[in-house]
Amino acid sequence: MTKSKPGIFLIAITSLMLSSFLITTQAQENIFVEGGHYELLAEVQPVQTGDKIEVVEMFWYRCPHCYRLEPYILDWLNNKPENAEFVPIPAILNEQWVFHGRAFYTFEALGLTEQLHAKLFHAIHAERRRINTIDELAVWAEENGADGQAIKTTFSSFAVENKLNFAHVMSRKYGISGVPAIIVDGRYRTSVSLAGSHEKLIEVINFLIEKAAKARAG
Repeated sequence: MTKSKPGIFLIAITSLMLSSFLITTQAQENIFVEGGHYELLAEVQPVQTGDKIEVVEMFWYRCPHCYRLEPYILDWLNNKPENAEFVPIPAILNEQWVFHGRAFYTFEALGLTEQLHAKLFHAIHAERRRINTIDELAVWAEENGADGQAIKTTFSSFAVENKLNFAHVMSRKYGISGVPAIIVDGRYRTSVSLAGSHEKLIEVINFLIEKAAKARAG
């Protein structure tokens, strides 16, 4: 009877473990794929976040899909990677979207985003509130603790107009055709439909943050 040498078994087991590790690592790296779970932008766009990885959400207040995504975004914000920064931008895909884009930037200019942003989503979709004119917006804002006259004054201000122009330009440059859309570091575009679910979208966002950080590092 031929006796096996222990060294041969050790080499074989080590080789098998190494192969398994490499396969697992490769699978993890390829868990989300370009053209499937995310897309490359036609051109890399500048970011507003300096050393932080920019995560942009393009949204519209009247979009029910954006409303459904909101709690997932809020939960992600409480647990997001430290090297990432969130930047919401109202999408401007047609003239109907301009009013609510102005509303968002009015809140931002007055320091009311935290106070009113989520509430406006809730008012439109849960309460079925009609808020499509500046008077309706001002009345609603006053009901929620804001200065209605300040809302009216700021709504058509130069600062809001500039921000709105920026949102219009970026809606085109990001190449979006619908919302919600997520743009990571001016390089990658994804969405709930591309990711497969709300939960998967959060995973894809974190994956792309890591990918973008590696791209920055060269």
